[in-house]
Amino acid sequence: MIILHIDSSASGSASASRQLSAAAVETLRAGNENVQVKYRDLAANPPAHLSGELLSALRPSPGNPSEPGTNIAAELTLTEILIDELLQADVLVIGAPMYNFSIPSPLKAWIDRVAQPGRTFRYTEKGPVGLAGGKKALIISSRGGAIAGTPMEAAVDHQEAYLKTVLRFIGITNAKLVRAEGLNLGAESRKQAIERALADLRLLDEAFA
Repeated sequence: MIILHIDSSASGSASASRQLSAAAVETLRAGNENVQVKYRDLAANPPAHLSGELLSALRPSPGNPSEPGTNIAAELTLTEILIDELLQADVLVIGAPMYNFSIPSPLKAWIDRVAQPGRTFRYTEKGPVGLAGGKKALIISSRGGAIAGTPMEAAVDHQEAYLKTVLRFIGITNAKLVRAEGLNLGAESRKQAIERALADLRLLDEAFA
């Protein structure tokens, strides 16, 4: 089994999502000697955000330059590496804190690289079809506030809902969520949130791994 472990929090060792994503990987590795882990820290090494030139190179059309510059060529190479990592993985573990109701921008930049027509999805007469199916994903969500199950969540959640939508779009329909929220509501709230999330990780069924 190949695990693609992605972290995106900018908080370093203080990050709850990093702590929990590492625990998730260890849970999945437990008792399984045939596990390979590819780790990508998007906060430490963020992919460049899409520019007009890069977007044109990724999705060429008549009239676009046929020979990308040196910098763009390097970005195209990185894009292929990121897509290959995704396609080769059996399980994705994605550490995704909520930043201003959404996800960290390096994680969005990663999504913009791996969501490529002809590689991870294709358009058909009946709509888009994901090409990265057969994988499993574990989203590790962390939130400073506590909004799950409230009317506010439907209005402001552009984090968990967005990630689930993106994964479905590229064909990954088997996605589980482990959440720690209320992290900024005091030390006790943070402690309890992390403990609940760790307990949820321990309950991951063997079929998922």
